[in-house]
Amino acid sequence: MSYLRRFPFDKIKIDRSFITDLGENNGSRRIIKAIVSMAAAHGMTITAEGVETEQQRTILRRLRCDEMQEFVFSAARTAIEIRQMLKAGQAEGPVAIGNSLQ
Repeated sequence: MSYLRRFPFDKIKIDRSFITDLGENNGSRRIIKAIVSMAAAHGMTITAEGVETEQQRTILRRLRCDEMQEFVFSAARTAIEIRQMLKAGQAEGPVAIGNSLQ
C-alpha cells in the first residue's frame, strides 16, 4: 500500500486470479470493490484482466471497474485486424475505445 503513495501510479490492473472465481467467491468481490474504491479516491483507472464470462463482466461493471480485457470481448487480435474490423463495422459486442467500453 505504501507504494501507492510513493510512486505516481495512474492505473491499477486486477489480476485474473481475482476474476476467475468472481461469481462464486464473495472474498474476491470484496477485494475488487475495495481496490476500485481506493483507486477512484486517488483518480486511478482500474483494468480487470481475465474477464471470460458475461457474469464476470456484469459484476465488474456494477463494481464500477473502468476497463476490462480478455475473451468475453474477443479472441486476441493484431492491431491491424482490429483496425480492419472497426473500419468494416464488423466489431461484435463492446469495443474498448480509450477508457470506456462502447
